[in-house]
Amino acid sequence: MHHMRRAELETIARPKGLQRRVGSKLPLALADRNAKIAIVHDWCPDFRGGERVLSRICKIFPNAEVFTLFDFLPKDIKDQYFQDVAFHSSVANRLPMVQSYYRALFFLCPFLIEQFDVTGYDAVISSSAAFARGVITRPDQPHLCYVHSPIRYAWDEQFSYLEQGRLGFGPKGLVYRYMLHHLRTWDTRTAHGPDLMLANSSYVRSRIQRIYGRESQVVFPPVAIDELEFVADKDDYYVTASFLAPYKRTDLIIKAFNDMPSRRLVVVGEGQQSQGLRSMAGANVVFTGYLPRREFVRTVAKAKAMVFAGCEDFGIALAEAQACGTPLVAFGRGGAFDIVRPFGDIEDPTGILFGRQSVECLKEAIEVFERNETLITPQACRFNAARFSEDRFDLAMLKALAIAQSFHVRR
Repeated sequence: MHHMRRAELETIARPKGLQRRVGSKLPLALADRNAKIAIVHDWCPDFRGGERVLSRICKIFPNAEVFTLFDFLPKDIKDQYFQDVAFHSSVANRLPMVQSYYRALFFLCPFLIEQFDVTGYDAVISSSAAFARGVITRPDQPHLCYVHSPIRYAWDEQFSYLEQGRLGFGPKGLVYRYMLHHLRTWDTRTAHGPDLMLANSSYVRSRIQRIYGRESQVVFPPVAIDELEFVADKDDYYVTASFLAPYKRTDLIIKAFNDMPSRRLVVVGEGQQSQGLRSMAGANVVFTGYLPRREFVRTVAKAKAMVFAGCEDFGIALAEAQACGTPLVAFGRGGAFDIVRPFGDIEDPTGILFGRQSVECLKEAIEVFERNETLITPQACRFNAARFSEDRFDLAMLKALAIAQSFHVRR
């Protein structure tokens, strides 16, 4: 629909960008916080990174309402993070026991997202890792899209997902491949609906350019830095924290620590791999399962380093670890590339980036970290985390929505 020129996109990241002219000599104002906004979010199975971003957007726009395909958030989470926010879910949310199989309904999700009527709102903000961006809007309605990721399992990670599901070229595998083909067609068509796209990392920005041929601006997700405990005096253990899914590569971390029995590893989180990972772990690896927020923060803050071997689109847990003063040992692709100030390349490093997803490469990175541990200080990590503050995110979102609105003023 409307593609942003690079010069216009760059203004979002710089305060001087507010002086960009929009058909007049007046500076571009920030968007109205009290506007009636429809926030469209793919689904809410749990309160993880995407839902934290959703919560912050709701705080920026107190009159916003949320539209989501599936809403499984417990009442205590709603009370804490979405107080007085109205949620609208799809008709499929009422299917019996849908929480156990909602992901298998992905082929219905494009249809379901198009059934939300958001045409009565001042503007639409989609929070999208899959389907939210495809909501139908009025031609004169501003639409800002915050992209957590293009649909992983439909594009560059299709083959790994099919392999994990043991979906070859038998009848079931062919049906899935055909449905993913149609999903890619829909995804490409709807990519040109939003007036402006924001990417949550440089990695996602490059994927948006390659897959959709669109420019986007990086706006890092918000991290509640002031709520995160800073600990300078570390304990003698490493931590990894994530939803235990295959692409997180927690298996690689456990294998590496199995080869290093003198080093302790704490694994925080649950997921479809929980049982298999526990069965392969050595005595030096401890699983905590899901932790309440305060205990999670304390566990991360006391660790000598957080280890992450996956390719995450951004990885709010990694940025939160930095805010706690905890160094990172992470695979050097995806969001970690934006978050870590790597040792050996830059002043005041905050962690180690390793180049290949292999046990040997990770073990070598741990060795490098321990040889240079005194040069990677908790204070540098905390200072680095200021780049991901909530105030910075709020201002970037207000600027971006104002730019999206400006297209319709000029018509």
